[in-house]
Amino acid sequence: MGTSPAKLSAQPPNKRRKVTASSVPQTATTATAAPKTVPAAGSKPAAGAPAKAAAPKAAAPKVDEDGLWMIVGLGNPGSNYDDTRHNVGFKVIDELAAAAGIDCRKLEKSAAVGKGELHGKQVLLVKPVTFMNNSGESVAALAKFYRVPPGRVLVVADDLDQPTAQVRLRQRGGHGGHNGLRSIIERMGGTQDFPRIKIGIGRPSGPMPIASYVLQPFSKGEKPEIDTAVQESIVMIKSVLALGLEKAASGHRV
Repeated sequence: MGTSPAKLSAQPPNKRRKVTASSVPQTATTATAAPKTVPAAGSKPAAGAPAKAAAPKAAAPKVDEDGLWMIVGLGNPGSNYDDTRHNVGFKVIDELAAAAGIDCRKLEKSAAVGKGELHGKQVLLVKPVTFMNNSGESVAALAKFYRVPPGRVLVVADDLDQPTAQVRLRQRGGHGGHNGLRSIIERMGGTQDFPRIKIGIGRPSGPMPIASYVLQPFSKGEKPEIDTAVQESIVMIKSVLALGLEKAASGHRV
């Protein structure tokens, strides 16, 4: 520490030591090491410096596929919606139920449901009757009641962004603007880790609003293509149950 004022005044005046900046000890703050240089935002690393590896994308959790499967078709209830573009998910469930002899007239958790067996797996066929935008209410309630994890909830829905009658199976994904899928994601706690089959319905060629377009029936020229797409979707569902989701998603079929 530096010489105190008390000590300075105790010395004889003619021998009082002159205090200079050089005679005062350095404080701890001035003795610390210089801070590390932080690169400016957007600056490039020096040549030869190792590149920082990108964080890997999180994989969907592995699911035991031997339990009960929920096969969910999305649509709107009521006969006036039966043949509309938005109800192609319902159409798949109706055709699958008829082929498998499963009665889907029971109402449970705001959905028409039917239990049965397909390719050695127990299935619950589901058609929410909450109207499209609230589909997640019944889907989440049924999944919770039957203890079905998201990975065994297979959803069939229409897709504006695919050409009419194109069918795609995905292991997971976002809602893509589809309000039925959006509702399911929200009601199931935000998870996107459930498989889905999307059937293309195309987009309107003119200025027609999307809300009006999806509630219109398919044209005569589209109906045969959609019928084929429905059967293709049923084959995909059976392939998921018989071969497993990963194989079915990579193109394997029963």
